[in-house]
Amino acid sequence: MKHVMPLPPSTPVAPASVTVLECGSPVGIDPAPLTLIYADMGADVAEDTICRVLEDIARRLNGLQEQRRACQFPELVRPAQRVGAVARQIGLSEVSTAADHVATAASQGDAIALEATMRRLERGFDAAICQIWDVDHVS
Repeated sequence: MKHVMPLPPSTPVAPASVTVLECGSPVGIDPAPLTLIYADMGADVAEDTICRVLEDIARRLNGLQEQRRACQFPELVRPAQRVGAVARQIGLSEVSTAADHVATAASQGDAIALEATMRRLERGFDAAICQIWDVDHVS
């Protein structure tokens, strides 16, 4: 004999607030800050400085990943904003934008958006590492 269990009545779910995160241009690098760095410091010092900044961003990304894995969303906001600020200083536009979006998703406690924006941030940073050395620094 087959038993049929009635389903409880469902209550309508109110639509959640959605923030639209617009992606930047696919280029992702603004050559102006890099040109200024090279003009002010000279090629050798500028390259060393940029390497140190990229290493700093990489360390910060590792910290963001650890906090994301631990679901420490509120603690992600300020470090993500800092990644965005540092990336802006050397012209990594896409990295900066993605970091700002990570901070937004973290402040909203949106795990799905956070995961997506973290992946975008990681991809953007990986691409930036390759692209940054291709930018013409001579004015």
